[in-house]
Amino acid sequence: MQLINQQRISLSLFFFLSGFNFSSWASRIPTIKSALHLNEAELGTILLTMPVSSLVGLPLSGWLVAKLETRVPLTVAFLLNSICLSFIGLATTPFTLVIALFLFSLSMRIFNISVNTQAITLQKQYDRKINGSFHGLWSTGGIIGVGFTTLLVSLDVPIVPHLVSVSVISVLTALFSYNYLLRNDRSTSGNKLALGKPDPYILYLGLLVFFAAVCEGGMFDWSGIYFQQVVKEDVFTAGYLIFMSFMALSRFISDRIIVKLGMANTYVLSASLIFAGITLSILFPSFWPAMVGFSLVGFGTAAVIPMTYTLAGASTKYSPGLAISLIATFGIVGMLIGPPMIGYLAHAFNLKVSFIAFAFAGIMLIPISRSFFKLEKAL
Repeated sequence: MQLINQQRISLSLFFFLSGFNFSSWASRIPTIKSALHLNEAELGTILLTMPVSSLVGLPLSGWLVAKLETRVPLTVAFLLNSICLSFIGLATTPFTLVIALFLFSLSMRIFNISVNTQAITLQKQYDRKINGSFHGLWSTGGIIGVGFTTLLVSLDVPIVPHLVSVSVISVLTALFSYNYLLRNDRSTSGNKLALGKPDPYILYLGLLVFFAAVCEGGMFDWSGIYFQQVVKEDVFTAGYLIFMSFMALSRFISDRIIVKLGMANTYVLSASLIFAGITLSILFPSFWPAMVGFSLVGFGTAAVIPMTYTLAGASTKYSPGLAISLIATFGIVGMLIGPPMIGYLAHAFNLKVSFIAFAFAGIMLIPISRSFFKLEKAL
């Protein structure tokens, strides 16, 4: 097998396992909420730990990617992330849950910057776009993780053996795959942040990631609660599962959609689908309309972040690693604001009304993407 194909397969395994690990935690949020007797506002406050931790880890991740081959921080961070998944399951108080989530999110941030930098570098060795397929594998891992969780919940399997088993599988696979990752990919230029006036190229891309993160992160954290409390569905993972399924489907075909429609039109399509899906779910909060609505949201959000990361990799001012690190900051702020905001709005009004925030975030992708491509033409 050619080396480039081995590198792609190995990197694909990390994307897949990362999605599996994250969905294993996210789909267990209702379990944790019940076990620790948390209300929506308390849960929203605890979820705030993750974006805060990501923000703390951002400068560290940018420094590591600039100083080392990306496979080193990628693998070390993934191993720590997998171990922390077990700690989440073992948490018995809000305080210990916060500590576990802080370490889980910190390691996930370092991993995400490293793995996306390596993906963009590897894509440059191909004569076609492949970045969307990596993110599709992340979503596929998420789907299988939700399906696995759904099975275990139906069998009344406790959270501890569930998350510990996922940790063990992930650690063993990562140790095997490390040797096949891309080597010698450290950037020698564009690794220094220029202080002063923000670069408009990075600013617009960052805003796109911000609003995508509000939608995507919020749906990760609240889709199960929405189906449990608003849709009144006993199998509360159904909403999360359909959202992740259509996100994966979209990411596998997003590279083809971008070639056919162009990036500018793909942003408009994504925004329209998010708005339509959330609106349908709010107006008709019963099982099938909500399932269709969550499907549209999953399809709409899927292409935004991988497409924006690809554009970041084309920056003429910064290296791919630093450019992704910079726009990821906006994504962290989106996750910082989004999920907790939904919790506070739900506590003040109700969960159905709070989902209007996702519709607004989705539609904002249209004016921002138009401004970006207008800028790109002028450069």
